[in-house]
Amino acid sequence: MFSKTCEYSIRALIYIAQQTKDGSKIGIKSIAKGIDSPEYFIAKILQELSREGFVKSIKGPNGGFYLSEQNKSTTLSEIVRHVDGNKLFESCVLGLKECSNEHPCPVHHQYKHVKSKIIEILESSILSDMAEKLDEELAYLKK
Repeated sequence: MFSKTCEYSIRALIYIAQQTKDGSKIGIKSIAKGIDSPEYFIAKILQELSREGFVKSIKGPNGGFYLSEQNKSTTLSEIVRHVDGNKLFESCVLGLKECSNEHPCPVHHQYKHVKSKIIEILESSILSDMAEKLDEELAYLKK
């Protein structure tokens, strides 16, 4: 459903939220290991997310990545829209240029309910809540 970049972005931000809630910072190596990601790939992703304000970073021996209070309330939909664009939210499931209630594709009416639920989940899921699920061992980020 998401691009690999988007999957890793979401996983990394949730992991950072969980690991830095006490005010600490976390480095690339730990993040990559914690979410089963190639280190180079996650470094590139986090550089972009930092530039766009989704995550904060500090350089130096006590540096690393962390989330501000504002970042902790970022929704999954904000991340998806930034990384993958609006395609999931606006496009036809079959990739048709024109698809609507008035001019539906063959699966439009069945899929619109699924799409609506996916959007609802993404818009109501925030990073701090996802991190809490990890703490409570109700969810996992790697095998």
